[in-house]
Amino acid sequence: MAKVIEGLYYAESHEFVKVEGDFGYVGITDYAQGQLGNVVYVDMPEEGDEVTAGEDFGAVESVKAASDLISPVSGEVVEVNSALEDEPELINKDAFENWIIKVRLSDKSELDALMDAKAYEAICE
Repeated sequence: MAKVIEGLYYAESHEFVKVEGDFGYVGITDYAQGQLGNVVYVDMPEEGDEVTAGEDFGAVESVKAASDLISPVSGEVVEVNSALEDEPELINKDAFENWIIKVRLSDKSELDALMDAKAYEAICE
C-alpha cells in the first residue's frame, strides 16, 4: 500500500497539498510516483506564475509515461523545488518530502473540495 499522510489534502488527480499558514506545498503522492515508476524529468512553472485549482501547472515524466500536474489549489507560485531540476528521482525516494511548488494560497476555501487521508486511501485501493 502506498504511503498516505494524515493532515494533508489530496486531489483525485493524485496531487497533495501541505498547508502551512497562507502557503501550500504541492506535489504528487506516493501512490502517483509508484504508478509512474522512475521519474526522469519534472516540468515546473516559474516563480511568480499563477496556478488555478483544477488546471495544469506542469508535468512529471518517467521512463513509462508523462503525466500532467493538476493544481489542487489556486495562488501564486512563490518557490519551486529547484533540487528536482537536477535530481527528479527525489520524488521516487520520498514524494511527500520532495514537493514540487510552494503556492501563496489565494482561496483557502478550495481546500474543502479536497480529500483527507482516509478518503484518498479509499480511492487508491
